[in-house]
Amino acid sequence: MLRSLLPDLTPFRVSSDYRRLWTGFTLSNIGSQMAVVAIGLQVYGLTGSTASVGVVGLFALVPLVVMGLYGGALADHLDRRTVGLVATLVAFATSVAAAAQAWLGSTSVWLLYGIVAVWSGAFAVSSPARSSIYPRILPLEQLPAANALSVFAMNTALTAGPLLAGVLVDWGGYRSAYTVDACLTLAALHSLWRLHAIPPEPHDETEGPRRAGLRSVLDGFSFLRTAPNVRMTFVADIAAMLLAQPRVLFPAAGAVILGGGARTVGALYAAAAVGGILAMLLSGRLGGVRRQGLAILVSVAGWGVGIAGLGVALLAADGAVSRGHALVAALGAMAFAGAADSVSAVFRTTILQSAAPDRMRGRLQGVFIVVVAGGPRLGELAGGGVAVRIGEGWTAVAGGLACVAAVVVLALLQPGFVRYDARHPTP
Repeated sequence: MLRSLLPDLTPFRVSSDYRRLWTGFTLSNIGSQMAVVAIGLQVYGLTGSTASVGVVGLFALVPLVVMGLYGGALADHLDRRTVGLVATLVAFATSVAAAAQAWLGSTSVWLLYGIVAVWSGAFAVSSPARSSIYPRILPLEQLPAANALSVFAMNTALTAGPLLAGVLVDWGGYRSAYTVDACLTLAALHSLWRLHAIPPEPHDETEGPRRAGLRSVLDGFSFLRTAPNVRMTFVADIAAMLLAQPRVLFPAAGAVILGGGARTVGALYAAAAVGGILAMLLSGRLGGVRRQGLAILVSVAGWGVGIAGLGVALLAADGAVSRGHALVAALGAMAFAGAADSVSAVFRTTILQSAAPDRMRGRLQGVFIVVVAGGPRLGELAGGGVAVRIGEGWTAVAGGLACVAAVVVLALLQPGFVRYDARHPTP
């Protein structure tokens, strides 16, 4: 029984290409998360301003949105290995630049902003290329298992990267964290270098010439209008992130409500990632789920329940419940939400890879990046405004319940998505 729940490692066994890509990008993502923390710390050290640290997010978001869309078009029209390799080379160059400025004792915050912008754009190009490679090197039935392994790797990076960054910055300063990041990026470069060419599939000449430009990007959005199942994977995620994004509540939770300050804030962030790791350690049966659309809706509702549970814990901390017990409940709620979100991510990615035609996969992965990057930012903006009026606890409760209600509405409006059958993937 337990063995059937453990992660399905078949993708590692059937594809050496997948095994190398998974290992390379797992190591690279750990390095990237280390660099994110180090850059935030260095910007704060240079300016003493939390607002300046917040600007880092702006310099990351804009290139991510723009290049995510364009990078997806590149992945659909050019050899995906080449697109991923060039973009990862650019990311490696930015890691080297970050290390160099730290070793040389740079005091320019604008240089750091520029490094973040270039790295973010490179990531936005490499990610859709890499994600659209997997359906070309793995059998269709192995995609859920492969995506579960990828989500496990990302949650591991989100947990290990910041922890390692703290250790390295304390030990050898910013230069040690950036240098290790650059070295780890070499693993991703190696995995792409060993990959065979993955050119676009044969082109139907009736569709006109293939060019990676604005028209190609717009064609991706036009395709979404005719693909209700693929479109619903985006809509469901937007509903979760827009209505029930809790990160903006964490500083107040640590500073005022639950106590513990930065340690509590860090623990709340980590709890979601730990929940995702635990869920993926028990992901063995996800490959047998046929009603993947229903699984996404249930998982998104689970996210809403978890965020509502966080709100209840915050409200309890203001009442008769001790802060210690409320903190345990809050961490448990975030772990549950993180587990639900990870399951949702597995099936959203699987439907995107299996139901969309190969000629559209890169562009749709680009849209996916925009949704993943932009949705939480909009959710934080909305949540912050609501929290000013009704408080952090009630904001989380209301947002979580609104997310559950949105899932019910989506299920009623799109019954075809509820009936989606993985054995017969249709966009």
